[in-house]
Amino acid sequence: MELKKFYEGKKVFITGHTGFKGSWLCKVLLEWGAQLCGFSIGTPTSPSLFELLELSEHIKSVSGDIRDRVQVLKAVEAFEPDIVFHLAAQPIVLEAYKNPVYTYETNVMGTVNILEAVRNCNSVKSVINITTDKVYKNNEWYWGYREDDVLNGFDPYSNSKSCSELVTSSYINSFFSEKNLAVSTVRAGNVIGGGDFAADRILPDAYRAACERRNVIIRSPYSVRPYQHVLEPVFVYLALAAEQTRHFEIAGCYNVGPDYKNCVTTLEIVELFCRKWGSIKPEYIERDMPHEAQFLRLDCSKIKNVLHWKPIWDVDEAVSRTVDLYKLIADGKQIEDRMIEQITEYQDLLFKEKVGCI
Repeated sequence: MELKKFYEGKKVFITGHTGFKGSWLCKVLLEWGAQLCGFSIGTPTSPSLFELLELSEHIKSVSGDIRDRVQVLKAVEAFEPDIVFHLAAQPIVLEAYKNPVYTYETNVMGTVNILEAVRNCNSVKSVINITTDKVYKNNEWYWGYREDDVLNGFDPYSNSKSCSELVTSSYINSFFSEKNLAVSTVRAGNVIGGGDFAADRILPDAYRAACERRNVIIRSPYSVRPYQHVLEPVFVYLALAAEQTRHFEIAGCYNVGPDYKNCVTTLEIVELFCRKWGSIKPEYIERDMPHEAQFLRLDCSKIKNVLHWKPIWDVDEAVSRTVDLYKLIADGKQIEDRMIEQITEYQDLLFKEKVGCI
């Protein structure tokens, strides 16, 4: 397929490659024959998907802190990549309340550092900065946020990602436009999938509860979120990075999320997980929690029109695929083959549905 051929032999630099989403991105790119260099301070969880897949055997991994400008500059300069994906971040809302300074240093200055490295590396043709659906000033609207809505995340995590968006915009205006270097930001909805072990995320919490044979504790049962399988945004990142190298004018900011009917409450997605896993159930325990938005949807009209993309797996299928991998992990079984199956099945559906981004 055209997208696979584009990445064959390409040199791809990925920050935060040891994380959950980064590991899925690496796996797809390895299947497509890309040359990968990852930059990360280490694996963010134990266990980690990166270690389960033994990706370090197939990727040039640079151990470094995204907050250290010199380390980032040296890593990019040494690898001379064609494409850069920036995923390195402190990604947890509750953790950002505990450590706001670290969150801002990582998410804002980390973005400055990778963009500064790109500015000084002539080999780079395309950059994707992965942010979040939480960058918008949340007015608790029932309609989806569009890319030109106000950026002003409420909490330190969301706000730091809003700042990352503004930093990227400034670098585009100040440095990259004149170089015809294509740089985009992608604001993905809530991502789920097998192999996520992060703290304070609902399905990893559900997985841990299932392994311990206890109820799944829910902190905000009626919050609505745009849940999607990790392969949905990963394929958009890959397609956009490729397409903007050929059509510089499409570079910009994009939302990626499910259709509105698949934006569900925390309770609904946990109930789905429990039904598919079996023998566990959700339990709401009221407690004082920091502020989090109650209602969040994305309008994805722009990416649908530009890349002729559409979501492939609905929330029910996304949870099924997630439980499928989690059960293999819980049983101590090898998961690489099943991951490759999921990637291939998703890719085949894109082709069958004539989705333009493939």
